[in-house]
Amino acid sequence: MIDLLWVTLASGLAGFVDAIVGGGGLILLPTLFAIHPSAPPATLFGTNKVAAIGGTAWACSQYARRVTMNWRTLLPAAAAALLASLVGAWLVTQVPAAGLRKALPLVLLAVLLYTLWKKDLGCVHAPHLPPRREAVRGSMIGAAVGFYDGFFGPGTGSFFVFLLVRGLGYDFLHASAGAKLLNTATNLAAITLFAAKGHVWWHIAAAMAVANVIGSLLGARLALRHGAGFVRVIFIAVVSLLIVRTGWDALRL
Repeated sequence: MIDLLWVTLASGLAGFVDAIVGGGGLILLPTLFAIHPSAPPATLFGTNKVAAIGGTAWACSQYARRVTMNWRTLLPAAAAALLASLVGAWLVTQVPAAGLRKALPLVLLAVLLYTLWKKDLGCVHAPHLPPRREAVRGSMIGAAVGFYDGFFGPGTGSFFVFLLVRGLGYDFLHASAGAKLLNTATNLAAITLFAAKGHVWWHIAAAMAVANVIGSLLGARLALRHGAGFVRVIFIAVVSLLIVRTGWDALRL
């Protein structure tokens, strides 16, 4: 019972962070692995995805009510993310992800330094591409990050946010809104595979999902209230923590 309480609380906090800028897995996955060290990793990943999708989808609905979302760009991007995530999840069963794990902290560091260097990055919502070109580029972002999420995963939401800001000219608030839709698609793909192979603890995931939705509701409201500047600050903090976490994991390989 105590174990369930801890993972449920962690899921609520993860939903809160994830709703603002992504990176909830930084909180929830280590908690699951710490409390259930002997469980199959695939089962913990599957349970995490079931818990996360409720909060991510709920946050997406909250953003959609208050932020103008370009569905002509985001829906094709979500479809591309879902399909690419399935491919990535299949590929990880064929080849090891150790090389990507070692490179990830450096990629995240580059993202962080670029964001700090470009102090006005993501502060103004100014999409600059023609509609068709934006849809194509959005789908490319969805496919690239979706594949990464299926193949490995840490920091997926943050990568979506950064690329929507850098590639499409969104501000951090609109990028976070779009990232929720794309991340929902990649989570759905992962759940399909994990559930088909029996790698979900449904009784635990149900309680975690409720807490994740509650945390997501609070996080989304906070982001909508304080705007793009607030989301940028949280983005920098989450990416910094991801660098520390993934760097530590890489050193232990």
